[in-house]
Amino acid sequence: MGMIKILVADDEPDVLFMTSFSLRSLGGFEVIEAHNGAEAVELALQVEPELLVLDIKMPKMTGYEACRELRKHPQFASTPIILLSAKGQKTEIDEGWESGATEYMLKPYAPATLIGRVRELLSTQA
Repeated sequence: MGMIKILVADDEPDVLFMTSFSLRSLGGFEVIEAHNGAEAVELALQVEPELLVLDIKMPKMTGYEACRELRKHPQFASTPIILLSAKGQKTEIDEGWESGATEYMLKPYAPATLIGRVRELLSTQA
């Protein structure tokens, strides 16, 4: 059993770095980084991560679109997908659930909170 792979997608380099760093150092996960939604889908199909963390507002493909796209593939039918957003409007959250997200988290978040959710979601998968 190798390290658990998590794919993180965010178009803001500092946010991507912090999220990846938290998951690697605090969580002990292997992290694959993507800089937009299209790259996230492409990389996910190659590496088949156990969980994905997708920012909603990204170029080329939003987190919602990436989530919908991944859910079309049988290997990602039940993979936990966490959407990250700076906005907490009900319409945004509803769209998150409709796109197939497992979890919707607001930014900024405490790294420990993210790690906690990731661990919970992975344990329900096991």
